Amino acid sequence: MKLRDQLPELDGEKAWLNGEVSKADLVGEKPTLIHFWSISCGLCKEAMPQVNEFRDQYQDKLNVIAVHMPRSENDLDLDEIKQVAEQHNITQPIFVDSDLKLNDKFENQYVPAYYVFDKEGKLRHFQAGGSGMKMLTKRVNRVLEETQNADS
Repeated sequence: MKLRDQLPELDGEKAWLNGEVSKADLVGEKPTLIHFWSISCGLCKEAMPQVNEFRDQYQDKLNVIAVHMPRSENDLDLDEIKQVAEQHNITQPIFVDSDLKLNDKFENQYVPAYYVFDKEGKLRHFQAGGSGMKMLTKRVNRVLEETQNADS
């Protein structure tokens, strides 16, 4: 995906955990952070407390959606995905992308990967890898400020 691309439809899932959302639920109300992770990804697990912090700190201002992206056959066990999600306190909706359909729409090749969309559903920031949470925080805050200024 390129900057300013529109958030794709959230379909093709094997399952949704912690509730299901659609593009219509996300666009128009508030900005959205979509993060790709995998149960076999150590960096994802290390970054999860910071992602959960975003979710909790900005719960009224930011949608946070997790996408589980398998990296191998071993990552396809739904029970294990549920268990790891529980261990890492992932309470936000989780799109289980076992067939990589959403992954392909995002043209994503990485876990962890973070996509920040403004409230109109336009991609404003992308980053991949375990580091750079300060940059992600900065970008999320910028989009939230723009939203706040536009609403006032």
